[in-house]
Amino acid sequence: MNMTTERNRPAGLAAIDREMARQHADALASYEAAAPMAERAAASLKKTCRLLLIGMGGSHAVNRAVEPLYRGLGIDAVALPLSEQLGQPLPIAGRTIFVTSQSGESAEVLRWFGETGGTEETFGLTLEGSSFLARTAPSLVGSGGTELAFAATRSLTVTFALHLAILTALGEDPAAALAVLKVPEDHDISAALSALENVVTVVTSGRRLQGVAEALALGLTELSRRPCFSLEGGQLRHGPMEMLGPEIGVVLFRGFDETAGLVTTMAVSAVETGAPVILFDASSEAPVTGAVTIRFAPATGLAAIFAMLPVAQRLMIAFAGTSVENAGTPIRSTKITRSE
Repeated sequence: MNMTTERNRPAGLAAIDREMARQHADALASYEAAAPMAERAAASLKKTCRLLLIGMGGSHAVNRAVEPLYRGLGIDAVALPLSEQLGQPLPIAGRTIFVTSQSGESAEVLRWFGETGGTEETFGLTLEGSSFLARTAPSLVGSGGTELAFAATRSLTVTFALHLAILTALGEDPAAALAVLKVPEDHDISAALSALENVVTVVTSGRRLQGVAEALALGLTELSRRPCFSLEGGQLRHGPMEMLGPEIGVVLFRGFDETAGLVTTMAVSAVETGAPVILFDASSEAPVTGAVTIRFAPATGLAAIFAMLPVAQRLMIAFAGTSVENAGTPIRSTKITRSE
């Protein structure tokens, strides 16, 4: 990148670049530091075998991404937006509750504790050790402090690392996930960016990796100010295929798991509509003709998430940079949402 390009980079994107540059180191530090509290959270899960994951925005996307990982361990895990839990609550008795908030100060977090008082089985996940959430509930605190840039990047990776600590305490082997954090895969996104050059919006989708797709759609929307959204693979199949065509970009996530074949058939169907299709692929399946495939070493769970997410974030940032002049600087939102 030459100096002129560097000098012309919008301040909002430059701030995201700074967060991105330290996310792997902060994630590794978070994993190590969170171990004692992760043991307490895991002990709660072993006792209740039921988990309610509540958060907003990027925090909810993280919850959606780890939901299947806890279910895979026999835990009855449900991820709900915190706003939904406030308006039409699931019963909280007998459940372990993870309240996730990067700032620990969101309006919904304050109201939920104000209305429920929390429970003995409630834990916080946050980036800010001095926040309301960290003061109010036993919390796993990510390293590196509060994320300053608008769209969530580092905060997602760090929060996933906190979950890795909990899953490790539950008996999962963290080796594959840690290896990806220590030696990230680097991939060229230029072909994917070119494929999205003429689209008006982007739809993201996955199966077991649907939470990652939702995180990407949120960031795309925040940064490009276009109505990018995410539909789980089956939901995309049931009617919304009607929207697909050359002006709608499709970004799919395929992991090394039993749902890979379903993502493959969706990719084939999407290519047939004329839509530009980007496939983030950590499966062992063959590439899909007509799709731009970004190929990773076969992986599932958090190893797949840690591998794919930073590359998907780079695509998200690059797409926004070509879409609006001051990408990364919010004009209708704030980093910490203090109103409901």
